[in-house]
Amino acid sequence: MLNHEVNKRFKDRIASGGALMLPGAANALAARVIEDLGFEAVYLSGAGLTNTFLGMPDLAFVSLPEIAQHTAAIRDATELPIVVDADNGFGNGLNVRHTVRTLERAGASAIQLEDQKTPKRCGHFSGKDVVPLAEARARIKAAVDSRQDENTLIVARTDAAATDGMTEALDRAAAFIEDGADITFVEAPQTVDDLRAIPKALPGTPQLVNLVVGGKTPILSVDEFTEMGFSLVLYANVALQSALYGMQTALTQLRDQGRMDEDGPLAGFLERQRVVRKDLFDDLDKRYAY
Repeated sequence: MLNHEVNKRFKDRIASGGALMLPGAANALAARVIEDLGFEAVYLSGAGLTNTFLGMPDLAFVSLPEIAQHTAAIRDATELPIVVDADNGFGNGLNVRHTVRTLERAGASAIQLEDQKTPKRCGHFSGKDVVPLAEARARIKAAVDSRQDENTLIVARTDAAATDGMTEALDRAAAFIEDGADITFVEAPQTVDDLRAIPKALPGTPQLVNLVVGGKTPILSVDEFTEMGFSLVLYANVALQSALYGMQTALTQLRDQGRMDEDGPLAGFLERQRVVRKDLFDDLDKRYAY
């Protein structure tokens, strides 16, 4: 499926109403699992990419080429729409222009940009800081102007709730909507009342809520978020955290018992090959054999 068709499908799905569950993937294998389980879209997590690709915390260590490389790998592995975490765009408006065009070419269906200063940090870490509103708005304007496909969505995130309070965060989100953002994302609200306030303050524009297991935002059900008026419910790193737990569990057993069989705490060999579509590549191998 061509990327503009995927983008249009995603845009129409969001407009249709009801909160869409958005699981995060740190790599193409996680994206394959997400598609295999019937989810409608996938989120390339900057935190997850940093953790898995570099083994480091989410403190602005990944670069645009690395994000683009993983976006392209996920696009080749799945036909799901991909929401790509592009951090703060890697600079000023000109850098944002380059970021948006690069990620669009790599296969992004939506590109998320935030208003943090460089170096940025995880939205659920302490010590964040945001750029002045005028600079943040310039990033969103540049992103909107730079996309080549009108169906590529711009997600405007603000981290101002942590630095200046919810009123400032909502004011920033409203400004980003004026600048053409398709979706806004107020990061790390800390109470249910704060959550309820977001869709009420920003009617008519899809809202994304980010749920970090162990993070600062209260965990509610997808039905509750639909009732509040949210359009996307993001669990950016459930796959990563469960994979980490699974690795620790299996490797502990391997260390302690000195062996591992298929009845151990792991996916079997055949299941592993099914998820990565080995049968598809076997068929292609036969087709192109000489």
